[in-house]
Amino acid sequence: MDVSVFGIGYVGAVTSACLSDSGHNIIAVDTFDVKVQCINEGRSPIVENGLDDLISKGLKSGKLRATTDYVDAINNSDVSLVCVGTPSAPDGSLGLNFITDICEQIGEVLKTKDTFHTVVIRSTVIPGTLMNVVLPCLEKASGKKAGVDFGLGNNPEFLRESTAIADYYDPTEIVVGALDDKTAKMIMGLYEGIEAPRVVCDVQVAEGVKYVSNAWRAAKVGFANEMGNILKEHDVDSHKVMDIFFKDTKMNLSKYFLTPGFAFGGSCLPKDVRAIRASANDKGLKTPLLDSLLSANKAQIQRGFDMIKETGKTKIGLFGLSFKAGTDDLRESPLVELANLLLMDGFELSIYDPCVYKASQMDGANKDYITKGLPQIYACIREKAQDVVDSSELFVIGNGTKEFASIIEQADSNKSIIDLVRLGSPMEERENYSGICW
Repeated sequence: MDVSVFGIGYVGAVTSACLSDSGHNIIAVDTFDVKVQCINEGRSPIVENGLDDLISKGLKSGKLRATTDYVDAINNSDVSLVCVGTPSAPDGSLGLNFITDICEQIGEVLKTKDTFHTVVIRSTVIPGTLMNVVLPCLEKASGKKAGVDFGLGNNPEFLRESTAIADYYDPTEIVVGALDDKTAKMIMGLYEGIEAPRVVCDVQVAEGVKYVSNAWRAAKVGFANEMGNILKEHDVDSHKVMDIFFKDTKMNLSKYFLTPGFAFGGSCLPKDVRAIRASANDKGLKTPLLDSLLSANKAQIQRGFDMIKETGKTKIGLFGLSFKAGTDDLRESPLVELANLLLMDGFELSIYDPCVYKASQMDGANKDYITKGLPQIYACIREKAQDVVDSSELFVIGNGTKEFASIIEQADSNKSIIDLVRLGSPMEERENYSGICW
C-alpha cells in the first residue's frame, strides 16, 4: 500500500520503518526539518535498537522517504496514519492540538481528492476522541462523510521503547477499530504476514484497550514495588516471593479477577489487604496502593447504591446476598453493605438468595450470624423468588447465581434491572437494563 505517516516521533518513526520493511511505500511527514532530514539521510531521529538500519534499508529500497509537504504526502498515498503526540495538559487531560491540526490538513486535501482515502488514528487517545473530535474535524474540513467518502479508523500501538521493532513484528495482538468493513480490512492489510491474534471492534473499544493496557501495566509496577517494600521490611526477598507468585497462571497471571463488576468481599481479600497494610504501617511504610484498593472497593458499593437511587424506584428486589454465587458466606459481602445502605435510606427491600436462605434454616454458626447478627437483613430474605419478583419495581442482580437470569427474564419486562455482575442474558437488550460498568 501507499501510506503516509504523520509524525516522525517515536511511534511514527518505528511504524514508518517497519511498514517500509514489510513492502509498503511510506511517506513520513513532519513539521520539523531535522526529523525529515534524518529519514532522508537514512538515520533514525530517535534512539531505538535497530532503527537506523531499518530506515537506511527503506531509503535504499525506495520504499521510504520523508517530507514536510502534507499535500504531497496525502495525494500520493491511500492511507494516512496519524502518529503525533498527545501530551498531557496542565490539568492532566489529553492534549489534542496536534491531532486536530493534522486532521484539518488531511481534510483540506481530501476536499479535492477523487480517490478513496483512509485516515487511521494510531496516537493514543481517550475513548470517544475519534467520534467526537476527529470525525467532525475531518468532515468539516473536507465537506465529505466518514465511512462513505473516506475511511476512518484507529489502530492503537503497543510498542515498548528499546524493543519496539521486535514488538512490531511479534505483537501480542493487532487491534483495529473502524467505521466500516472496508476500512477495517484496509487497516488489517498493513500487517499482512505478521502472525498475531487480530481483533476488529468499535472505534471506542479500540481506544479503550490502549488505556486499560497502560493503566494495568502502571498498576502492576506500583503493586510490585509496594509489596516489595513491605516484604523487605519483613526481611523477605521479594523476588523469591514473586517467582512463586508468577507460577500461578490460573488466577494470579490471568484474566481471573479482571472482569469489571461489583466490589470484592468474602473472608480473605478484605481481611488480608487490611492485615498486610497494617503490618506495613507498623513499620513506618506508606501504602498508597493498598489504601486505594479498600477505598476503591467502598466506592464501587456506593456506585451501585447511587445507581439504584437515581432510578427513583423504592421497592427493590435484590438477587444475591452472599459475596459470590454458590456459597452462603456473608462475611464482608459487599451485597450486605449495599442492603444496609438501602434499608437505612428507607427503601423497601426483598432478597432472594437460595444458598443464604438454606443456611438460615440450618442450625449452626451461619444461622446465628444471619438471623441474630443481621436481623434487619434477615427480615428481607424470601424463600421463593416469585415473592421478590411480585413485590419489586427494580431488580438488582447481585451475584452470578445462574437461575437469576431465567427468573428475571420471565418477569415483567417493564421492570427496571441493574446488573452488578453481568449474567450475560437477553435481558441486556431491554431499554430498562443497566450494568454497573457496561
